[in-house]
Amino acid sequence: MKRYLLRIVLVLFLAVLLWRVYLLITKSTDDKSRRFNRPPVAVEVDSVRIGPIQEVKMLTGTVYPHYQYIIAPKVSGRLIEIRKRIGDWVKGGEVIARIDDAEYQQALLEAEANLKIAQAALNETIGQFELAKQELERVESLQAKGIASPAELDAAVNNHNAQGSRLKLAQAQVEQREASLQSAKIRIGYTTLTANQPGFIGERFVDEGSLLAPNSAVVSVIGIDTVIIRTTIIERVYGLLRAEQMCEVQVDAYPTKSFPGRVARIAPMLIESSRVAQMEVEVTNDSLILKPGMFARVKVVLADKASAQIIPGQAVVNRNDTTGVFLIKSNETVACYIPVQLGITSSDYTEILSPQLNGLIVTLGQHLLENESPVILPDRQNESKVKTGKEASSARRQSTEEPPK
Repeated sequence: MKRYLLRIVLVLFLAVLLWRVYLLITKSTDDKSRRFNRPPVAVEVDSVRIGPIQEVKMLTGTVYPHYQYIIAPKVSGRLIEIRKRIGDWVKGGEVIARIDDAEYQQALLEAEANLKIAQAALNETIGQFELAKQELERVESLQAKGIASPAELDAAVNNHNAQGSRLKLAQAQVEQREASLQSAKIRIGYTTLTANQPGFIGERFVDEGSLLAPNSAVVSVIGIDTVIIRTTIIERVYGLLRAEQMCEVQVDAYPTKSFPGRVARIAPMLIESSRVAQMEVEVTNDSLILKPGMFARVKVVLADKASAQIIPGQAVVNRNDTTGVFLIKSNETVACYIPVQLGITSSDYTEILSPQLNGLIVTLGQHLLENESPVILPDRQNESKVKTGKEASSARRQSTEEPPK
């Protein structure tokens, strides 16, 4: 009885096993039939190339002068003369404007008179001090001979000390008056406004006759022999740029020209709110055609290879969170999906680091493909069109022929 039951269990187990094998074989056959019954997709292809490639980043920014400063008075007064207008060239130290200095001239005369008074008082004090000194020496001599009394000696000492204090006070007053005179001369100098560095007049803020307060802007001077392009770079590009790197600059005013520049400075920090860093590009402006305020585009090469495996950029696709391409091997009409590792990317081409690709790359129609999808290559498409055209022409001829009688 036990053997009988054991045989039944064994038979059932074998039956289930055979049924599972049958299902697997049937499913595999169905998959293959569906795959081979899938209609071919017309695609466009291109070849894998070995050549140079560059990753170029185009940045936007604004042109700024190499230096800029405002000419403004340090004293108040009425502007009586301004010699320059916008666009005029100025030299270093050249007079730009003048302020009415009548009050400051009067203050200078007053300071000179006060100095003379202080010097006269000093001379008088010196004379008094010399007399007191001589009197003290005479009393000390008489005291030594026993002629002068101690009271007379004390009076002579006190008078000498008092005259010495007056002498120090008079000397201090002379120094004070000299300082006041020097201040008056400096204030008169402030009424003449000069350029610190050579450059062009960028802006003119006032005209003659204006009443100016201290630090009121009169004109601005800019130096544009060299200009600076200020732009921003994102965090991904930050580590690919370096100081002294060469670049090209273009402006809308001169679309056919490019100006060589170099990366002069990169900020050592990123702005937290925007995650960008400031960068300055210096451009030599010998022709003076680059003007502050212009919109500029900076072309920077981030990476460069003289020889790399490259394919058209549109051939790269994403499938199941992987990056790859559809490859058609020689003498085949089936596109296989190949995961790839990307390198440098340009506007037209993409570098493939691995694997090594041999065959044709699908560049159009790959969104309709799956792994091992049948395809129609461009040459075969033309043949099919020609064949279809011939068949249609033959059908039209047959339809126009008279039926036999």
